[in-house]
Amino acid sequence: MSTLKYLGAQRHLLFTARKYLTASGFSSLHTAPNCSVELHSQEEETVIALGSNVGDRLHNFKEALKLMKKSGINITRHACLYETAPAYVTDQPRFLNSAVRAVTKLGPHELLAALKKIEKDLGRTDGIRYGPRPIDLDILFYGKCKVRSDILTVPHERIWERPFVMAPLMDLLGSAIDSDTVASWHSFSGHSCGLSGLWDKLGGESLIGEEGMYRVMPVANGLLDWSRRTYVMGVLNLTPDSFSDGGNFQSVKSAVSQVQLMISEGADIIDMGAQSTRPMASRISVEEELDRLIPFLEAVMAMPEVEGKLISVDTFYSEVASEAVIADLDVPYVAMHMRGDPSTMQTSENLKYDGVCKEVSSELYSRVREAELSGIPAWRVIIDPGIGFSKKTEDNLEVLTGLPDIRADIAKKSLAISHAPILIGPSRKRFLGEICSRPAAVERDPATIASVTAGVLGGANIVRVHNIKDNLDAVKLCDAILRHKNSLMKFQQ
Repeated sequence: MSTLKYLGAQRHLLFTARKYLTASGFSSLHTAPNCSVELHSQEEETVIALGSNVGDRLHNFKEALKLMKKSGINITRHACLYETAPAYVTDQPRFLNSAVRAVTKLGPHELLAALKKIEKDLGRTDGIRYGPRPIDLDILFYGKCKVRSDILTVPHERIWERPFVMAPLMDLLGSAIDSDTVASWHSFSGHSCGLSGLWDKLGGESLIGEEGMYRVMPVANGLLDWSRRTYVMGVLNLTPDSFSDGGNFQSVKSAVSQVQLMISEGADIIDMGAQSTRPMASRISVEEELDRLIPFLEAVMAMPEVEGKLISVDTFYSEVASEAVIADLDVPYVAMHMRGDPSTMQTSENLKYDGVCKEVSSELYSRVREAELSGIPAWRVIIDPGIGFSKKTEDNLEVLTGLPDIRADIAKKSLAISHAPILIGPSRKRFLGEICSRPAAVERDPATIASVTAGVLGGANIVRVHNIKDNLDAVKLCDAILRHKNSLMKFQQ
């Protein structure tokens, strides 16, 4: 079972050929050898690109996805979200770009008509080609078919030259060919190594952060580019029984004072939890958790120091997240790996692994896929391998040093999810005390700094810690090392 955390808030709180006549003219549909004759009688898989640079771009995406579902376009996967410089007509606002995989019983021209109607409903009008638009929806692929007509060409004819299209497309496909349909999409590219080869030819992952294209996550009213630096999340336990500082912040005054200290020391995010997840902790009810959380949350949100910071709510309960965040839960979703619950997570059954990193990545992927199918786009996902949860000391060490392996395993199924920010929370955990002979949690800060250093150098993007000041120093040093390493690699290339 995964822990849910939500970043978001009211203020700064932080998924045999066929030919037929169409209304617009004669079209011909050319199929791959196995393409079905009856396109309207069965579901076909499609890839649709999204772009927006007018108005509230995120809202435009959200509404487009809703209208696609109502139109019989059932989304199964989401790419990452990219902010990109405009192409062709450069004197216009920056774009948000992404793409989705979906299944539909609509024929290709029916699908085109549905997408054009959505564009119109969201305010798009005729304008200059490649000019500003509130929403742009393009069919990149449709089943195993090639379509050529006076109004539709599939595969989309300019896929191969556009990094802002290829990046989200590759996110959707992953590094493994998972179906005959995906195999046909690769074959359409005309490249001996398929779409992956074309992406590499364009520059591949090295383009992200270059050429005006950045992978971003929507948070509150802004966009977070977690590739530029590591973010520090400060822990605020409102529980009487947490393993490290339980009972220390039982009054609103003491909690506010602690938040002020964490922010003054450089915390980017304040993580508020009203239910203990220490081993053998019993779970309290939704009502109890809300009664404990809401007064503190309201007080913290009213603090002027919170301006420009993010607040997260650490909870198992969707009801608590909904009450705390308000709105439509359009907030980042942290999927944390854990087996069982705090009272059962350290049982012998839940501690059995046949390769901990491999199983953690598989189980995390399954949780995120469930979330994605329920409507949470991949661009709102953060993954947490759950250090200290359902893991022995050696398992925690393997996870801490195996973050690249976890990403690589997830990438085989979804590049989008593998690109998600990784959050780690080793702070003052028991395994550090066992290794360093420090039975008291408050004596484990030096070990925490060492574990945070290992994690950031291994690819962690967010670190959840109790001691902000010292861990921030470690994070800044790691970021400097990684920037230096990357600059050397680019120079050598």
